[in-house]
Amino acid sequence: MKAGGQRHSPQGRTRASSGTGSAPHEVRIIGGLWRSRLLPVADTPGLRPTPDRVRETLFNWLGQDLTGWRVLDAFAGSGALGFEAASRGAATVTMIERERLLCAVLRQGVDKLGCADVVSVHQAEAVGWMRAAPPATFDLVLLDPPFSLPLLAPALAVAWPLVAASGFLYAEGPSAWAGEMPPGWTLWRQGRAGTVHYQLLQCSSYTGSAPGSS
Repeated sequence: MKAGGQRHSPQGRTRASSGTGSAPHEVRIIGGLWRSRLLPVADTPGLRPTPDRVRETLFNWLGQDLTGWRVLDAFAGSGALGFEAASRGAATVTMIERERLLCAVLRQGVDKLGCADVVSVHQAEAVGWMRAAPPATFDLVLLDPPFSLPLLAPALAVAWPLVAASGFLYAEGPSAWAGEMPPGWTLWRQGRAGTVHYQLLQCSSYTGSAPGSS
């Protein structure tokens, strides 16, 4: 979650929060192999992980066991969603994060869990990285761009083709996304926790293109 302007805002999950605005220094993994393990979070104003309640709901929807899944956490931030996926058996978790400081802290989390064979951290701008990625590469794409910036629509436009048949795309934002889905996509589940709206969409077949991707 993000807060701040385009130039200096972290690429990870940072947004203005309703509390003090300061970041928590740790995030707790909810389930799986590393259940209850605490991971470091960068001390960045406005940075906060996806809430525990939302993460628990998301992984209940996904069925808890992600054994063998290929996962992309496109706006990694604290890494809460990506590490949760890895804890639940994902074969690979690719974290994309724009800010150097956040990437460094994500790599500390990788070292702490000893999961470098599963989790990779890349310092890059998420939309550009996804635009260049091969199609049908992932079973789950996690999108939680900054609430303060209009990034969800362009992120979705380049993310649709990255999801393999029967795969999922998770979108989180300050309001429920109500745009056009490509053929073969359905809204699987949706929910709200306070100001956080979240949706899980499923690809029944790979279409190779998406609205707004050209």
